[in-house]
Amino acid sequence: MNVVTYSSLCLSLFLVTSFFIHPSNATTTTIQQSNLVNKVCNQTSNYTFCVESLYANPKTPYANRQELAYIIFVSAYLDATSTQEHIAQLLNENANTSQRPLLLRCARDYTKAVSKLAVAYGNLDSETYNSLASYSRTASAAADDCQAAFKGTHSPLTTRNKDLKGLCEICVVVSELFVTS
Repeated sequence: MNVVTYSSLCLSLFLVTSFFIHPSNATTTTIQQSNLVNKVCNQTSNYTFCVESLYANPKTPYANRQELAYIIFVSAYLDATSTQEHIAQLLNENANTSQRPLLLRCARDYTKAVSKLAVAYGNLDSETYNSLASYSRTASAAADDCQAAFKGTHSPLTTRNKDLKGLCEICVVVSELFVTS
């Protein structure tokens, strides 16, 4: 488990570092960029969550569509890895409880989500946009599967699952900016 956590930490640091040194191609004004955020968030099921999630990054007001894609995919990836680490902590704390099999299922689900979001990030780097929405939907489905594991019982991951689904929904909408243009 330590190797997985260490690998996740290294990949997280790489993604965050490469995001901040990624060259900017932005040539539009702040007002136009805010329109991009509004365009994206108006297509989501939770406008407020979308705006808050995107504007959590100070580069958002000036981001073009590619930079916005980096912002949201990094955010989704970091959220998924954080949840993955939280699940590992819950497994350590609840070693012999009835929730253990459910948490193990969620650990597998989040491994899948993290993997798909990492591949999506790599596709952004190679400017291969066709599968971004599919990877985002798969990561979202992993959060659904985790939540479904707790059907009929209290899930300690409900908020985290909901957040990843929301972030992945934004990823899908941003992905569609590349397919339809």
